[in-house]
Amino acid sequence: MDELDRKIILELNKDSRLSFREISKNLNIAVGTISHRIKKMEEEGVIKGYVPVVDPSKAGYDFIAVISVTIKRGKLQDVASLLDRFDNIVSIYNVTGNYDALIIARFKNRVQLNSFVKELQTFDNVDKTNTSLVLNTIKEDIRVKFE
Repeated sequence: MDELDRKIILELNKDSRLSFREISKNLNIAVGTISHRIKKMEEEGVIKGYVPVVDPSKAGYDFIAVISVTIKRGKLQDVASLLDRFDNIVSIYNVTGNYDALIIARFKNRVQLNSFVKELQTFDNVDKTNTSLVLNTIKEDIRVKFE
């Protein structure tokens, strides 16, 4: 990636629905160059896709939980594959420290959260979990920034 690729990504971060022509105009670069660069970044997996950014609370997902998980045997991938069926999981991270993984998930209510945690604890290779409920979101941004 070079500086032009970074500028293109920053434009797409502002509005991923911009046309090649609009990006070209904003950056004062030929449309063909913009088209070629974006297609190349898509092929190389730099740009993985385009999705709408939804406000989870407006979609009814008011509860954000950070769930720490200790794996007793096997690999984190084994647990992650079991979790594929849950649509409310935002992220799963393999981490250092007292736990092996962090799960960030959104729930519509406490009942849904409780049900998820109880089911997670039934997985054979999950040793223990610790759940924290997010009280306030101070900053959340899914865009990649280049500074």
